[in-house]
Amino acid sequence: MSEAQKAAWTEGLAAAPAGLLKRLDASVYTVWVTAKVLHQEAVEKVGQYGLLTKTPKTGDWMQNPYLPIVNKQAAIMMKAAAEMGFTPSARSRVSVNDGVTGSDEWAGF
Repeated sequence: MSEAQKAAWTEGLAAAPAGLLKRLDASVYTVWVTAKVLHQEAVEKVGQYGLLTKTPKTGDWMQNPYLPIVNKQAAIMMKAAAEMGFTPSARSRVSVNDGVTGSDEWAGF
């Protein structure tokens, strides 16, 4: 994992409700972390270059190529978040064991 992914991993675990995540969720959580970091990187590029950019050959204006990445990673991140109970509506359908902390359950990852 990259440093940004490691930071997102740690940040997400710290913010997750206690007892929500289980070891079995690691693959979905990895998808969420990856999408979160790629989304953030693409958002930064859109901020750097703007919504529109000129084509290299003709100089015509076109949509920034990072915009589809922003949108795709946001969709992936939201789908994984809903699967894990990270969204408000998903959390309303999930019950957690308050006696188990998310970080203890994930120790060693």
